[in-house]
Amino acid sequence: MRAFVCKTISEDLSGALLTDIEEPSPEAGEVKIAVRAASLNFPDILMCQGKYQFKPELPFTVGMEFAGDVVETGEGVTRWKIGDRVCGGAKTGAFAEFVTAAEDGLRPVPAAYSYAEGAAFGAAYLTAYVSLVRRARIEAGETLLVHGASGGVGMATIEVGKLLGATVIATTGRDSKMDAIRQAGADHVLNLRDGFREKVKELTDGRGADVIFDPIGGDVFDESTRCIAFDGRLLVVGFMSGRIAEIKTNIPLIKGFSVVGVRAGEYGRRFPEKGRENMAQVQAWAEDGLIRPRIHAELSLDDAAKGLSMLTGRDVIGKIVLTT
Repeated sequence: MRAFVCKTISEDLSGALLTDIEEPSPEAGEVKIAVRAASLNFPDILMCQGKYQFKPELPFTVGMEFAGDVVETGEGVTRWKIGDRVCGGAKTGAFAEFVTAAEDGLRPVPAAYSYAEGAAFGAAYLTAYVSLVRRARIEAGETLLVHGASGGVGMATIEVGKLLGATVIATTGRDSKMDAIRQAGADHVLNLRDGFREKVKELTDGRGADVIFDPIGGDVFDESTRCIAFDGRLLVVGFMSGRIAEIKTNIPLIKGFSVVGVRAGEYGRRFPEKGRENMAQVQAWAEDGLIRPRIHAELSLDDAAKGLSMLTGRDVIGKIVLTT
């Protein structure tokens, strides 16, 4: 079968390419899926560059999320049957024509979703849910500041924030993305190039944002510490800027805010029962039509390298999905 495989670690992703590998067979308790769509995520890039906290053994098939049809079931599988539309994820393996997964790790593709949407919603909305509910414990009426708002996770965080009753301020680096961010539900949209510290204070009557979602780091993190409310929670979600920010501990002490790390997948692994509850809530919202990922582009599996390059270029609004 065809698969997009990382054979060597490389900064420019040249060590990953489309190739032929052996088609997998399901073991006991596993399901084999014909992949119809696979969602691109920023950690896919980091793994190929050797910069992610999880470093898979080389070579590995890239891709964290997929949706497709069950084509074979292993011994003991009772939950799924051939022909079922399912979606799921793992740390690797999705950018391929076929994938195997444990039956308990799969979910039905929401009835109103396409395969592309089924592949695109899990990780993004799970990250948003764990960030806002489990780590920030956000309350209705609080103000949420979302950085990186035009990405798949950023847009998911806007939607989840609104579902939870927050007022959402969102930031982006480009005016051309503002309308899409407003359509996702943001109450206010700011351009990072103009600075956001004073505007956030103005919008919150000088109080600052109660919760700040930061997947960017660097200068954005630094400025965020200057517009966060007392008792606020600054969520560290990633470092897309390339610079890992540092903070002197007297700043959160004097200003009375918390710096909180977010690893949504690891949260579920450490707390399995809560992890199941998290995913069940996201799945229920999807089934009820309360959340829906925005698909920026659907590319063929042949264009996996192009898709990853598009992510690094920061021009994407929502999610990129590969289809087979």
